[in-house]
Amino acid sequence: MAMKIRLARGGSKKRPFYRIVAADSRMPRDGRYVERLGTYNPQLPKDSEDRVKMDVERVQHWLSQGAEPSDRVSRFLEAAGVVAKKERANLKKGVPGKKAQDRAEEKAAKAAEAAEAPEEASAE
Repeated sequence: MAMKIRLARGGSKKRPFYRIVAADSRMPRDGRYVERLGTYNPQLPKDSEDRVKMDVERVQHWLSQGAEPSDRVSRFLEAAGVVAKKERANLKKGVPGKKAQDRAEEKAAKAAEAAEAPEEASAE
């Protein structure tokens, strides 16, 4: 059985609340799970102690049994110091689009021309 440590959503519409659970990877997101390991409340401020609560011993038990944490849960575990921090690729999310890159190149070219023009004027 392939186990995952992941989030199961609860709460009402526009008021999310998540349980951190150990579940079979074939079960639906909010479906049956084997064990509840903690909670995550994104409504609370980031510096709040109650935002993420986990039973670290049980999480380590499931990790030793071969359970794979989801990306979000692995970030919680990294913050708690349970697993080592790993490198993540930002892919292309931070790169501007083609038109924005063209505008930036044009702006840089104009700035370079403007910088050259006063030098020529002062040389005369």
